[in-house]
Amino acid sequence: MRETNNTPYSHADDALRVVPAGPRDPVHPSITEDKISELVETFYARAQVEPRLGPLFNDRLDGKWPVHMDKMKKFWSSVLLKSGKYKGKPIPAHMVLTEIKSDDFRLWLELFRKTSIEILGEEAASPAIRAAERIAQSLWMAKFATPFDEVPEWLNQ
Repeated sequence: MRETNNTPYSHADDALRVVPAGPRDPVHPSITEDKISELVETFYARAQVEPRLGPLFNDRLDGKWPVHMDKMKKFWSSVLLKSGKYKGKPIPAHMVLTEIKSDDFRLWLELFRKTSIEILGEEAASPAIRAAERIAQSLWMAKFATPFDEVPEWLNQ
């Protein structure tokens, strides 16, 4: 223990130091909870009928769609509005999905890009799409990559 400003100090004090959170500004001022709800509802309605993604989602979420939709609205609220509503762990949740193929991330991202632009408008969709690309990249790398792999080009358009 050493003295700092005439008060005893130890490294254990660092673990207890509270640092204020940074600003929690939305990624775009026009994005609201209502817009996120519309984005999630529209996206998943389309995903359910997409020839490859539909069966993946429907088989996994049969009877659980309302719970999943609520979770995804909280997730995107946390990402786009910095609300802190989502408390899950997306990587472990996706690691157990053995039926997912690498190209499924491309299909998901393509659908998300189109839906975001339609619902949010191009300007507001841009930061939402960048966030989705980072998320897809993290999930893809956790699921399919080795330490020396580069991500597919379609993850960074």
